[in-house]
Amino acid sequence: MSTLSKILINKDKTCKSIWFMRQAGRYLPEFQKIRSQNKNFIKLCLDSNLSSEITLQPIKRFDLDAAIIFSDILMAPFALGQEVKFIKDKGPLLSDYSADMFARDNKKFSDTLKPVYKAIEKTRKKLDKNKSLIGFVGSPWTLIVYMLGIKKEKNIIDKNILNSQKDNIKFILKNINKYLSKHIKNQIDAGADIIQIFDSWAGLIPKPLLTEYCYEPNLELVNFCKQHKAPVICFPKGLKENYLNFNNFVKPDGISIDFDIDPNWSKKYLKGVCIQGGMDPRVLFMEDDKIFDEARKYLTVFKDQPYIFNLGHGLMPGTDPNKVEKLIKFVKDYNQNEQ
Repeated sequence: MSTLSKILINKDKTCKSIWFMRQAGRYLPEFQKIRSQNKNFIKLCLDSNLSSEITLQPIKRFDLDAAIIFSDILMAPFALGQEVKFIKDKGPLLSDYSADMFARDNKKFSDTLKPVYKAIEKTRKKLDKNKSLIGFVGSPWTLIVYMLGIKKEKNIIDKNILNSQKDNIKFILKNINKYLSKHIKNQIDAGADIIQIFDSWAGLIPKPLLTEYCYEPNLELVNFCKQHKAPVICFPKGLKENYLNFNNFVKPDGISIDFDIDPNWSKKYLKGVCIQGGMDPRVLFMEDDKIFDEARKYLTVFKDQPYIFNLGHGLMPGTDPNKVEKLIKFVKDYNQNEQ
């Protein structure tokens, strides 16, 4: 059993672990070299050899406890037949949504994503057995934000679209978990031993709709993971104090907190769960002492409970890999000295 699994399943507070969201990708020069030669991001995700190589790049460079497969949450709508383009400085752009997408059978959906599962198989064979391999999906709501173009600006929802698309939202919520569950199962079968569910835009949901749009769909996926004996981490970013309601309702094995959440508040209110993350990725652009002070804050707060060190969001473009390496060493040394 990997260190990460021991923390999530056994709630072993003596085990300490570290990995980073978006650790495989844009800030690494070895990734930038591959990316410069592969302009189509979706095709890159569907190249099993390159996807596996990218996944392993941070493992080869750093002493991390887990790899996360190089892929994207939007591979699911892509496999349902929605065109996905990544526009520089603007993010993903999806073609018009059609309810006909959900007539696609599970086999065709899985066949489209077969290279992803092949990449997981390749990676698992090369990865040390003590290190976890994390598979992931986007939550239904976060996928809906992209599928229906609900986001107006970076962190602002278009309420007109939200209100006009309520029937489509309900229809997608009713149907998409069948495909996401299949995607999860395929990743587990290929060798992923942990699943993370990214609800990156949970903070955009109006409070009266949180149960329907966030808690219930995530609960269904969490229960599916538990049925298949895969520990699951949820990341409902932006929920603020509603992290408490989410945790009590969904009951994941692990919950990833964002950098707006006070770690002391998390320790007090988020019970029966392994907490992950929290540190603002922007801190890595500061001087070393400030980076270590911020990391120490989280390590101190959570030292007597199950905790996975991570960030409150993914590693940012332009992050210096040397800073990442120093942070990892600091965290490892701190944990070693506390034992």
